Amino acid sequence: MGTSFHTVPGAIVAPRGFLAAGVTCGIQRLGTGKGSLKGRKPDLALIVSEVPATVAGLFTTNQVCAAPVKICLERVRRGVAQAIVANSGNANACTGARGLRDAHAMTAQVARALHMPAEHVLVASTGRIGVPLPMPAVRAGIRAALDALDNSPEAAAAAAHAIMTSDTRPKHLAIEFRLGPRTVRLGGIAKGAGMIHPGLSLNGRRPAAQPPTAPHATMLCFLTSDAAVAPAALRRALRDAVARSFNRITVDGDMSTNDTVLLLANGLAENTPLTGSEPAFGVFQAALDHVCLELAKMIVRDGEGVHRVVTVRVSGARTAREADAAARAVANSALVKTSWHGGDPNWGRVMDALGYSVARIVEERVDIGYSAPGSRQILWSVRGGQPTRVPFARLCAAVAPKEFDLHIRLNQGRAGAVIYAADLTEAYVDFNKGDVTNPAALGG
Repeated sequence: MGTSFHTVPGAIVAPRGFLAAGVTCGIQRLGTGKGSLKGRKPDLALIVSEVPATVAGLFTTNQVCAAPVKICLERVRRGVAQAIVANSGNANACTGARGLRDAHAMTAQVARALHMPAEHVLVASTGRIGVPLPMPAVRAGIRAALDALDNSPEAAAAAAHAIMTSDTRPKHLAIEFRLGPRTVRLGGIAKGAGMIHPGLSLNGRRPAAQPPTAPHATMLCFLTSDAAVAPAALRRALRDAVARSFNRITVDGDMSTNDTVLLLANGLAENTPLTGSEPAFGVFQAALDHVCLELAKMIVRDGEGVHRVVTVRVSGARTAREADAAARAVANSALVKTSWHGGDPNWGRVMDALGYSVARIVEERVDIGYSAPGSRQILWSVRGGQPTRVPFARLCAAVAPKEFDLHIRLNQGRAGAVIYAADLTEAYVDFNKGDVTNPAALGG
């Protein structure tokens, strides 16, 4: 199916009927983690639909999850929402009963001001774990955000900045496309740079068949659309889009307590409502896949200390589960990641990681090679488990660019997997090792 997407400005306010704001209320400077080192910056975001919207969400499968995640899990099940309030600088995780009260208070304040049910307001937080929210600052920030709500690109940009912690740049995108005779828009903002190895699910629980290694600062993504989509179809579309994007990235192999993806679709494009069985649903799915994958890649490229981004492509596995396990073992190996940083095409470390994964590996069948991103011209360093005669200098040149693909063929079946990964640098260690003489500078 040929689908044409046109990039438009405005991110989350590009679709009809959405407003946003990002304000500074001081959360980031109150001893709440690395974000404090940036000085004063926006740290509270508000996103509002002018009418109730269909909602879908996916959440961390970490067994320790933050108060906002617990609230959203319950509210998203109802299928309707109208606003999202999010703060950075404080995760509101491991904060007990107080954390739940504070998260509820955030949603209640927004609901009262906008004359909507509290259950229609969702909440998210990101930052340091185990620190109570500074609620006087949060309440003041919500009041300021309510006053600043607007549908301008500047308002969307402020919201994108407000959810950042250790990110060095905002992540945002909006596209326009056709659903039959109607023009539809889809936009999103995201944040994430460290503690990135999402394993999101609709109910916050890990599927029984999911490998233990699969679900690993917080990643948040908020998506808006003016498309009309039935609740079940929206949940299915977001689940599939996340499976191909955010659940395919890793920076450091650590899953956050707060990972959240939320999608609001308010129907103001007035297209025939999508139920999931019509051709137009395929267009919407492709659009959602595109936006999610682009935002996910932005997270990896902006990972803490990241110098190189590597797409690990495994093929020829016996099952999809084994392909996924093999790709994740390589992508999260500290030895492999440090060799990427050094520009060392160290296939021995790749082979080692494959060997200790839960995938079935036959050494004599493994091929390992490198290419430019998306290229089919592969330079093989290993064929049939043995090194090729390709000169070392050529292999070094293949892994020298800031981005490249690592191809691994197991040659045992037809299943494959892709993981978007990052190298491991001295800068990552320096950023995350902490300074115990300055508790305010410690990370989340």
